[in-house]
Amino acid sequence: MKTYQDYTVAVVFAMEFEMSALRYMLDQEHPSLSSKSGDPNDYILGELSGHDIVLAWLPGTQGNSAAAIVTTNLDRTFPNIQWHFLAGIGGGVPSIKHDIRLGDVVVSMPKGTHGGVVQYDLGKDTDNGFKLKGFLSAPPPRLRTAVGRMQSDHRKNGSKVAQFVSDMIQKSRRFKVYMQPAAETDALFDENYPHAVDGEPCEQCDKTRIVPRDPREDSGPEVHYGLIASGNGVMRSAARRNSLAQSIRDILCFDMEAAGLATESSYIIIRGICDYADSHKNDVWQYYAAAVAAACTKELLAYLDPVITGDSEERSLRYSDTARKVDSYANFTGRGVQNLGGSFSVGRDMHIN
Repeated sequence: MKTYQDYTVAVVFAMEFEMSALRYMLDQEHPSLSSKSGDPNDYILGELSGHDIVLAWLPGTQGNSAAAIVTTNLDRTFPNIQWHFLAGIGGGVPSIKHDIRLGDVVVSMPKGTHGGVVQYDLGKDTDNGFKLKGFLSAPPPRLRTAVGRMQSDHRKNGSKVAQFVSDMIQKSRRFKVYMQPAAETDALFDENYPHAVDGEPCEQCDKTRIVPRDPREDSGPEVHYGLIASGNGVMRSAARRNSLAQSIRDILCFDMEAAGLATESSYIIIRGICDYADSHKNDVWQYYAAAVAAACTKELLAYLDPVITGDSEERSLRYSDTARKVDSYANFTGRGVQNLGGSFSVGRDMHIN
């Protein structure tokens, strides 16, 4: 039976459907543990890529403050968490430099003077305009090197995100809600063209105001690495989006929780792009965006070695027990033939390891 001390990876989500996307990708789900006094969070526990992992989500409220409360309680309940992730959906910032499309993934990484997350609504008004304040922690070096290795592998072989999403959907017809929407629903409108009818889909919007973009050779998601802008409000203005992107270089997407977590612990933020942070935003791509964020989290975990928890005496006992098992079948001294599970060695006055 697992204990709170066994879990070393935490992934936090804003909403249940984001959490469920990664839950459906777990290699194994563990039984729940009894609640701890003073911690109102609920958790899903399991194993993924060899890691004992805990999933947590916000209690129906969004924003940096709610995220900070959840992660504070989580770290108190699970004392051995080594790697922290925030996964879910975000609003993309497309530009000439960054060809971001719906269904792509953004992974937070340091850029310039920023640690990977920028709280764009924290600062002060001056005669020269709004000045940002504070610095949010960068992910720890081991996480950054793992992201770098994954990025290098993606340049050569592409990501495994689409395959992980496909594998999850094939498990049950109930998971088909996470399927990729039709390509024609990915429309980027001119910055100066607002949504036609508030609350209605974009079918009534003027299609001549769609920004032309070259089709991609591969319909699968691309993974981008850089800055995520975080604030307490929903970004629904293309003009405001682009203005912030000009003042804070290389912003790739917006969210509402990352800053609340980055002030408490060193997090990697992984966002699936579900809209373009403009007045045309809708829910069509949300489930698929949640799925690609979960899949990218799963892929990144494979670049991190599982952490062995427990005190030094317990680790020593585990190592000794493993060593005895290896010694029981891996050593041979003397003459003769050794036959182990189909392989054999012939020895004469030999010691075989």
